[in-house]
Amino acid sequence: MTTNSTHTRIQSQSYIAALDVGTTYLRCFVLDDKCVVKGSAADTVELLNPQPGYFEIEPEGLWRKIVKVITESIRDAKLTPANITCLTISTQRCTFLTWNHRTKEYYHNFITWKDLRADDLVQKWNSSCSLRTMNGVSYVMYLLTRNARFLAGSVLKMMNGQVTPRLLHEMAHNKRLQQGLRDKTARLELLDSWILHKLRSGNGLVPDVEHITDISSSTATGLYDPFTLGWSPLIRFMFGIDVDILPRVVDNSYKNFGYVHPAVFGPDWGDTKIPIAASLSDQTAAMWGSQCFATGDIKVTMGTGAFLNMVTGVDCKAVISGMYPLVAWQLQHEKRQPDTIYCIEGAAHDFGTVVTWAQSCELFQNPADTADMAMSVPDTNDVYFMPAFSGLGPPVNDYRAASGFIGMTPSTTKAHMVRALLESIVFRVVQLIESAKEETKQKLKIIKVDGGVSRNDFVCQFLADASGLCVERAECSESSIMGATYLAGVNHGIWQTLEDLKSFRKVEHIFEPQPKQKAIIASRMGKWSRAIERFSGWY
Repeated sequence: MTTNSTHTRIQSQSYIAALDVGTTYLRCFVLDDKCVVKGSAADTVELLNPQPGYFEIEPEGLWRKIVKVITESIRDAKLTPANITCLTISTQRCTFLTWNHRTKEYYHNFITWKDLRADDLVQKWNSSCSLRTMNGVSYVMYLLTRNARFLAGSVLKMMNGQVTPRLLHEMAHNKRLQQGLRDKTARLELLDSWILHKLRSGNGLVPDVEHITDISSSTATGLYDPFTLGWSPLIRFMFGIDVDILPRVVDNSYKNFGYVHPAVFGPDWGDTKIPIAASLSDQTAAMWGSQCFATGDIKVTMGTGAFLNMVTGVDCKAVISGMYPLVAWQLQHEKRQPDTIYCIEGAAHDFGTVVTWAQSCELFQNPADTADMAMSVPDTNDVYFMPAFSGLGPPVNDYRAASGFIGMTPSTTKAHMVRALLESIVFRVVQLIESAKEETKQKLKIIKVDGGVSRNDFVCQFLADASGLCVERAECSESSIMGATYLAGVNHGIWQTLEDLKSFRKVEHIFEPQPKQKAIIASRMGKWSRAIERFSGWY
C-alpha cells in the first residue's frame, strides 16, 4: 500500500532536471514543480592552459562529467529517469569547437571565452583601415538615417571574448580544420549546440540530428546581428566565414529540441526518452532566475567574471561605451510574431578570478574569510588594486592594461590588500552601472545580484554604498539553474505565465546604501580611477 501511494505521488508531480555548464563548475539539479531542489550533483570543469593566454576544455572529458552529474542528480533525488518530466540546459557562451560530427574528429579542444590566443589579431583588426572606414561610413549613415544599427556599427570593434577572432585564428593556423573546411565536413559547435547534439544523437548514434543553437547563445558570438536577428552577412564578406558551418538559430521556446537519447546513459535508462524543454545561455538564465523581466531591470552575475545585463525591452539599443546590445531571449507565440526582448551587457572579466588568484598567493585561506578581513580595517590604507588580468573592459576598454597593487607601504597588511582587491572589483561593476544608466537614460533603483561572489556581504554592501542603489540577493544563488528551470517549466506547460514564477524567488537580504559613505567612497573611486592611467597600455 505504501509503495503504491508513493509511486502515485511521484508520478503526479513534475520534476525538472536542470543542467548548468559554467566555466569553473558543472551542476545538475532536480527540482519539483514548487522549485524545491530534490537532488543535485556537481563536478569541476577542468580548464586547460597549454600555453600562456590559452584556455581550453577537452570535450570528451567534459561529456563524461555531464553524463555523470545528470545521472547522479537523479539518483540523489531518489528518482528514476522515468520520473523526470523534462531536461533544461544552461551553458557558458562564446566557448566553441570545430569538428567533423560524423567521424567525431575534433580539430581542437573547446576554446573558452577567456582565451586570448587571438589578441594580436584583435589589436591588428581594431587598428586597421578597414575597420576605421566601416566605422566612419556607419556613422555617416547614422547621421542620414538615425538608424540605431548604423550607430552601433560606428563603434564596432572586435573583442577577444567573441567567437569571431578565435575562430579566425584557428582557420589561419589549424591545418586539420583547413582541410575539413575544404572538404566541407567541418562545422562549428557552440557549447549548447554540442551538448544538444550529444544528448539528442545518443553520443553520435544518430549523427544527423538538427544542428541548432539557441538565440541567447548565438547573440554574443560576434557572428550574429541582433538588429537583423540572423548570422551577419558581413562575416562571409569580411572574414571568409561560411555561415553553412554554423548551427541554425532557434528561439527559446523552440518546440523541437526533441529528447535525450536513452543510449547516452546506458542500460539503466531503458527506453526512457526525457524531453528537452529549453536551452539558453547562462546570462539569460541568470536574468530569468533573478526575474528580470521588465524594461530597466538589472542583474549582476558575480562569478568567474562579472556580467551586468539591463533589460531594454523590445528595443535593440545602440550603445557606444563598449557595452553591447544582445538578444536577451525570444519566445514564440502561436499565430503571431515571436516576442524578442533585448538587453545591453557589460563585463568585467576578472572578478572571481581575482579572488582565486589572491587565495593562491596565500592572502587568505578561504574566500569566505575575505568579508571579515576587509571589514577588520576601516579602509585600504590608501592601497589600490587594478583587476586587469584580461585587461579592462567597458567603459575603459583597454585590453592591454596590467594588474597590480599601487600605494603599498611598510604599514600595509594582508587585510588592507584583501579590502583593496574587493573594492576594486566593485569599482569595475560601478563603472558598468554608470555606463548602463548613461546609455539608456533609465533611472535605476535596485540591482539583483547572483553568483558565488554575491554571497560576500562586504562586496554587496560596498556595491550598494558605491552605487547608491539597493542590492538585492536571493536565498538561492543558483540563478542560472533557477532561470533554466523557469523557462523549461513555462515551455513544457508546468507553469503558464511569468506571474506563476514570482512566488518561487525568495529574497534573502537587501543591502541598502548608507548615505554617509557615498562621498568617502566616491573620493576613493576617483583616486582608483586615476590609478588606471598607471596600469593602462602596459602590454
